[in-house]
Amino acid sequence: MPSITLPDGSTKDFEQSISIDDLAKSIGPGLARSAIAGKINETLYDLSYVIEKDCSVSIITKETSEGLDIIRHSTAHLMAHAVKLLYPKVEITIGPVIENGFYYDFAIGTPFTDQNLES
Repeated sequence: MPSITLPDGSTKDFEQSISIDDLAKSIGPGLARSAIAGKINETLYDLSYVIEKDCSVSIITKETSEGLDIIRHSTAHLMAHAVKLLYPKVEITIGPVIENGFYYDFAIGTPFTDQNLES
């Protein structure tokens, strides 16, 4: 079924559809442990995405700048969700990834304090 072209120009042929995670495992266990996403024909997908047809794939790892952006983006959303669970009336406004991390702005009647973070 799919013939997958890797960044080094080599190809891997599979008899059936394969997830990005399983593709990473077929390349090597170290790559699979570091993988956090895949780029198929220049579009990002999560590791569970199933490849069904011929394409070019690169595995995005946590060690790359693109991987770090994905981790920061996901962590920002997770933090916003946690804040919403703790403070149901909070309004989640903006939360971009920035050069050295991420932040989120929240609309809430009383500003957060250090005590909020400790509890």
